[in-house]
Amino acid sequence: MLPGLVAVALFGVLAVVFLGASFGDAAGFPSGAGITAGIGYAMFNITSVEGQNIIPSEGFLVAFLIIALVLDAALDGAVLLASRDEGGESSRQVATDGGTTGGDDE
Repeated sequence: MLPGLVAVALFGVLAVVFLGASFGDAAGFPSGAGITAGIGYAMFNITSVEGQNIIPSEGFLVAFLIIALVLDAALDGAVLLASRDEGGESSRQVATDGGTTGGDDE
């Protein structure tokens, strides 16, 4: 019962903080702004392009995207390696009876 009370108390605290917080007005982007183009220009360190309305991006954006892709590839590889046996077959056995049998012994 104690964990439930703690969860309700935490929810109450977070609700009070969230409802009491003041958020500024949404700034948005200018019309016709090329957000994707801004990311591309940041990747190649292009600072200005004539005739295009691009959003200036932060310097860490490209490094963040590259790290995100590398970590995603590593996670996918770890899942693939963890789900295979030496013979190349999947090591996961699906229980079709709801787990009531004793496993591989039968």
